[in-house]
Parts: sequence; structure tokens; C-alpha cells
Amino acid sequence: MDRRPGVPRLLREINDRAALELLLATGPMTRGQIGDLTGLSKVTASQTLARLEERGLVEVVGEQAGGRGPNAALYSVVPSSAYVAGLDVGPEFVSTAIADIHGRTVAEVTVAPNGHDDPVAVVHSAVVKACRSAKVGLAKLRGVVIGTPGVVDPRSGDVHFSFDLPHWHEGIHEALARDLRREVTIENDVNLAAIAERVSGAAQGVDDFVLLWAGRGIGLAVMLGGKLHRGTSGSAGEIGYLPVPGVPLAEDVRAVPGRLPSLAGGLQSLISAEAVTELARGYGFAADTAGECVQIAVEAGTRGEALLDEVAHRLALGVASVCVVLDPGLVVLAGEVGRAGGAALTTRVEEAVARICPIRPSVATTTVEGNPVLRGAVLAALDQAREEIFVS
Repeated sequence: MDRRPGVPRLLREINDRAALELLLATGPMTRGQIGDLTGLSKVTASQTLARLEERGLVEVVGEQAGGRGPNAALYSVVPSSAYVAGLDVGPEFVSTAIADIHGRTVAEVTVAPNGHDDPVAVVHSAVVKACRSAKVGLAKLRGVVIGTPGVVDPRSGDVHFSFDLPHWHEGIHEALARDLRREVTIENDVNLAAIAERVSGAAQGVDDFVLLWAGRGIGLAVMLGGKLHRGTSGSAGEIGYLPVPGVPLAEDVRAVPGRLPSLAGGLQSLISAEAVTELARGYGFAADTAGECVQIAVEAGTRGEALLDEVAHRLALGVASVCVVLDPGLVVLAGEVGRAGGAALTTRVEEAVARICPIRPSVATTTVEGNPVLRGAVLAALDQAREEIFVS
């Protein structure tokens, strides 16, 4: 007769996971509350909490007054039971955030590569400095997620192509894992911004949406059924290469002197930060950045409407192309151009898309505070860390 000796252990693991997920989602709770919400009996809930306390994962953080009898102990997940690191890597800076298992940021550090070409050395230095600032040992990290511009190969985990990070080549993913002595995930930066948007931004709780990032580069993240769609090669969302009538293809302008390949050709040449800044000058709005140009136009009232109309039309060319294929329902504008335009820009994009195609999606401005790529990297790392704790 098969006694299935693994069943009791499996049930304990399921109960432990249910209690941990509940505490992480809702905060401190009593044993009775945990039992009620998980369906565990009082005895089983007590045994579950005892095991988690023994593993150093939960602790008593206070008491809750009730009716008759002694106050009930409040349990919470120990913040220091695990930490994660999220990184936003760009050509001019590397930002690193260290967060505890609750997702609270305990340190954030931004450093310049200072001419260092080796990605492993750059990332190692950034993570070590952030851990030192947080007073967290490197061994305490349970998840490390790195956001970078460019295409990430879903098979190897390496950056397949990034104009801004030419030294991030095949083999870097494995080299980083060896150096940090833990699994490392490299993810497209716009995809990470979409993760942050769904958790705490304009797309909170929305399963199907796209995020259009308009900044130095232009990119798109696609969220379908609550999951990122990366495509077979990881190139889903490289909307900058979208052919646009009347605009040269990227391959036709690669060799033009003085032009960055990633900033020329296709939709990219119409709505990148460089293109918007140049466009704004023609309308009499000169500033150091594209975001500042758009913000000045918004504040200028009727005098800035012509520029906003043109920017919206250019964005709508990309949005409409995506909508007729995916019909996402919600489009979030992010990056310096999208954030600066606010409601004045989103309204215009909605109207422009409706003129181009039979679909009129809801268009919203990003509402994620701070660095959305960094926040998304932390959230992705938290998912990994919690999964590791749940099954350990």
C-alpha cells in the first residue's frame, strides 16, 4: 500500500506558504485571523506559525486587544529575513536599490561608471556600495534584477543588443551570476517600468495594457493577462523601428554621419527626446531636455497647443499601430515626454488615435513615483525572493 510519505510535508509547505503570502500582503495579523483567512484550524495555524518562527521568518510584533481573555499576539514577516537588489543600468549612471522582504527600500545609491567598460565590475561595485549603505551583507540578497535598455534574449538571459551598452554582450549574464554568487536576472528597462505601473501606477490591477516610453529612446512594454509579453527573441516592444510613411527606415540612415543609429529612422526619429527637442525649437520652445520643452508648452496654454498637437500625432502613430493588433484598452505614456505632457497630452493622443483607427483606447500618464525602472526591478526581485522563501 502506498503511504505517500511526502503528503504531510507537502501540506506543511502549502500552509507555510499561505500564511507567509497573507502576512506579506496584509501586514501583521493574529493567529485567529490567519486561520480564518487561510481556512486553517487553530491548531494548524499555531503549528504553522511556530515553524515559521523557528525558521526566523515571522515574529511577534505586538498585541491586539479583543474581548474576554488575554490580548492576541500579532505576527509579521521578519523584514530582515531576506533582501533584494534592483538596478537601473544606463550609459551614464547605475542606480541600485536595496529592499527588505516587505518591499521597503532601505538604501538607494546612484553611481557613475566612470569610464569602466566591464559590466561585471560596474554592477559589482554598484551592488556592494548599496549593500554597504543599507548595512546588509551581500549574502543576504535573495534576488537581483537588472534593468537595461535594449533587447534581452529570453533563452540566454543576456542583452542581445543595446546601442547604449555596447559592452553588454553574450556571457555577461552568466558572469554576473558567478561574480555575485546568486541567480541574476537581466530585464528590459521598459518592461520593468510596466511592472511598476501595474503594481502602483496608472495600470494598477489592469491585466491588459501597453506602456509607451518616450525618452532618449522609445520603447514599448506589453502586458497581456497580467504577464509581460517579450516575444520569441525578446524583441517585442521595439517600436522605435516601426516603419512610418514619409520617414526613412532605420537601415537607410545608419550610415549618416553625426546621427546615432538608435536615434534615426522609423518612429524613433519622430518621437525620441532628441526629435522632440528639435521639434519644440521650431515652435519657439527651447529647453535643455525634451521633458522641459513639453512642460513649457503645457504651461504656455494656447500658445503651446500646436506643439502638443504635433507630439500627440507622432505618438498616436505608434499607439494606433499597437492598438489595431492588440486592442489593449489602456495605454500608459511614460518616459520624460509622456510624464511631462500629463492630461494635456493624453487627451490629444486619445483623439489622434481615434482619427487614425477605429479603436479609442484609454490613455493615461504614468503615476509611478521616483524611478519606475528601479521600482520595477525591485518588484521583480521580490517575486523571486519570496518564491525562494516559500519553497525553502
